Amino acid sequence: MTLLADQWAGNPKHFWMRGERPEHPVWRDEATDIWHVYGYPEALEVLNNTEVYSSQTARRFAPENGEQFAEGNLTQLDPPEHRELRKLAAHAFTPRMVAALEPRVAEITHELIDQLQGRDRFDLVANLAYPLPIIVISEMLGVPASDYPLFKQWVDDMMAANGRYDLSDDAEKQAQDARDQIEASERITEYLLEHAGERRKRGRDDLLTRFVEAEVDGQRLTDYQIAKVCNLLLVAGHATTAMLLTNSVLCLDAFPDQQAKVRADRSLVLTAFEEVHRFMTPVSAVYRVTSTETELAGKRIPPERMVIVWTAAANRDDRQFTDPNTFDVTRDPNPHIGFGRGIHFCLGAPLARLEGRVALDIIFDRYAVLGLDPQTPPTFVPSQDLISVQDLHITVG
Repeated sequence: MTLLADQWAGNPKHFWMRGERPEHPVWRDEATDIWHVYGYPEALEVLNNTEVYSSQTARRFAPENGEQFAEGNLTQLDPPEHRELRKLAAHAFTPRMVAALEPRVAEITHELIDQLQGRDRFDLVANLAYPLPIIVISEMLGVPASDYPLFKQWVDDMMAANGRYDLSDDAEKQAQDARDQIEASERITEYLLEHAGERRKRGRDDLLTRFVEAEVDGQRLTDYQIAKVCNLLLVAGHATTAMLLTNSVLCLDAFPDQQAKVRADRSLVLTAFEEVHRFMTPVSAVYRVTSTETELAGKRIPPERMVIVWTAAANRDDRQFTDPNTFDVTRDPNPHIGFGRGIHFCLGAPLARLEGRVALDIIFDRYAVLGLDPQTPPTFVPSQDLISVQDLHITVG
């Protein structure tokens, strides 16, 4: 796996990309007092135990803005507050609703590729991997897909701030970088607040209107809560799919024998997509804070300690996966945790899987030859939490 290993060789925090394993599945960084979880069973224990491992990490990242950041933010909520909001948001991704989107996903994919007719090379991110999921989720929410350049800029700003954030920095720099992330997120929230206000006056057949009309424990959601839930759906609803599509092409280019298998047997498209999620996990880390003292893999962790679960490393744990450093499009079962586990399992996973399967199938139909442009190497996202690319120039034929 020369390309991917070379690209990540300079980032010691992603050592598993080079086929390396940690000495212990749980490790404390003495310099920062942060606990790192690399093992698969240990990761499951953290992700499934919300009583001990809290998702309300904003109190550590940005204590002065933590409460505002957490309000309506499913990723920052613990039970019982999380339960009802999750139940509400889950209505957007029922199997029936997601399945009904397949013709539209295929139509958008063909339209985007049609715009590239006559070109034998292009940036997959800018021309397909990003616009496809953002158009789909925008139409679901009821916001103009034509505004997606705005969404991209705001998400890019969030990722840039995330890339600067380092828990080993001094407290002042950490606080500023956290504020930059929150400010970028709030720009999306403010945009959605306007649309939520409009739906209270004039409802439509879209998710924003359903959220405005919905009740949680007999109470209507505030516009701010609605905007925060939709913020999550908008960002997570396109970013993960875009990263998975580009990572899929990276992996299939790096392993041409595996690409040939998928082309020959299209039933492998979905299992290939799942293997990409395991092998090159886009969201490589998630964060928790201990609520009480606990023990994990024989290590005693005090309360109020930051815990980083390296999902990408857990997806390479040889205690769970046979030949974990081998990219195998036929791997089945594949219980990777790229979409998370427990109550915070990715809401948009069914949609991401649908979009990935449909888009890859159509790409194979439209292009007999597909590979990276050797003249323009990819630029990786500058973040320890994410493994994907900002651009991916490919050649087709």
